[in-house]
Amino acid sequence: MSSDDPQPCNVAEYERLAAEAIEPGALGYFAGGAGDERTLRDNVAAYTRWRLRPRMLVDVGEVTTATTILGAPVSSPIGVAPVAFQRLAHPDGEPAMARAAASTGSLMCLSTIATADPREVCDAAPDGQRWFQLYLFKDRGVTMALAEEAIECGYSAIALTVDAPRAGRRERDIRNAFVIPPEVRVPSLDAATGGTAPISVHDVFAQVDATLTWKDLDRLCTEVDVPVLVKGVLTAEDARLAIDHGAGGVIVSNHGGRQLDGVPASLDALPDVVEEVDGRVEVLVDGGIRRGTDALVALALGARAVLVGRPALWGLAVGGEDGARRVLELLRDELELALCLSGCPSPDAVTRAHVTSA
Repeated sequence: MSSDDPQPCNVAEYERLAAEAIEPGALGYFAGGAGDERTLRDNVAAYTRWRLRPRMLVDVGEVTTATTILGAPVSSPIGVAPVAFQRLAHPDGEPAMARAAASTGSLMCLSTIATADPREVCDAAPDGQRWFQLYLFKDRGVTMALAEEAIECGYSAIALTVDAPRAGRRERDIRNAFVIPPEVRVPSLDAATGGTAPISVHDVFAQVDATLTWKDLDRLCTEVDVPVLVKGVLTAEDARLAIDHGAGGVIVSNHGGRQLDGVPASLDALPDVVEEVDGRVEVLVDGGIRRGTDALVALALGARAVLVGRPALWGLAVGGEDGARRVLELLRDELELALCLSGCPSPDAVTRAHVTSA
């Protein structure tokens, strides 16, 4: 996109431009889902199943999107979800995403299988709010070295992904014979394998320990001195177990529709999890958020915050750091307007009474 072109005015427009900017194999990886991609589509469709219930004659002379997540101040309850291999979308990759998030006061969660290590991302945006998403590899030495590096660099929480003992059947990747080219390195996988060959999705998940149980969560919570959130929860039962085994938060997620096709949309799973958690820890949700109004719906259903993956990545692909920043600003501005028009001066003012099922 040249400097003379009009700026995209919503996430959908960034997505269309990103489809032109990203190489087809990488685009299939980022955009695709598992199986028939029913859950992928339903993540977005779930937000159409709710209607907003604005309240009138509320003082909205001053409206803020500012809030806290795990006690840390952020400019809005919209953070950046962990997305792997970001240098396939733009050469500046995760460091550019970190700078975009920091410049907007947004939380960013860095993927284990990033194309930059935790320290490089920290150095790119030392003042940003950062979490580290963790896969537990079979080689626990590599796993703990990654976690310790992140914590030393100021990452304030670990998001343990629990819904991916193996990769889902991602047929776009199969058709495209998708691999990470050898010139794009993934530090965590290099540490685990010592390899320099092209990396496939199968290679990634071959490193993940499929024998994990709740005891491993117990152990991790005692081994790190930051909160551990469990990412990939879709049931009240697992939310309860996560808290029982030491989790400091729960992220309702179906991995962007990329793991088990046919599971509920993340938003549909959110209310049961929120009811079970009952305020004991904070609940976040990802998947399908494309508008600030979507974030408002999630807040009304009990989420403390939402995480967006693909929208921020589309911005990165189209405009690097500036594009990612613009997407985060767009979503924040949309949320601010939705709060105002709903009679909510801040995210904390949003309640279940502000939505109704369609």
